[in-house]
Amino acid sequence: MTKAYPSNLTWEQWELIAELFPKEKPGGRPRTVAMYAIVNAILYVLCSGCTWRALPGDFPAWSTVYGYFWRWSKDGTWLKIHDKLYQWVRVASGREPSPSEATVDSQSVETATMISLDVGYDAGKQIQHFRRL
Repeated sequence: MTKAYPSNLTWEQWELIAELFPKEKPGGRPRTVAMYAIVNAILYVLCSGCTWRALPGDFPAWSTVYGYFWRWSKDGTWLKIHDKLYQWVRVASGREPSPSEATVDSQSVETATMISLDVGYDAGKQIQHFRRL
């Protein structure tokens, strides 16, 4: 059991996302650490800004924690959790789970001449803009 750090999830928060993490692979080595402890250790590193090796000793080994973080980054687990939490927050505020439309704004910026070969013209703003190649 680890100390109560400000970055730790509450049990209620953990219950919301626990099912989104990959299950233990059949035939593989059995897990010896709790996923709750792994996620709290990852959140500790992300919130405190410390290095993986500087994890306090009451968390699982830093190499184990980093291994899970790396795998979940590569297999899309973090993106899946983000998307689910994003939808829950929208629904909780009385909105649809996904936005129906979005807007994108861009800005043309004047630059010095002779810094690139590609030149464009923004007819709406009546300025010339340059792009590095």
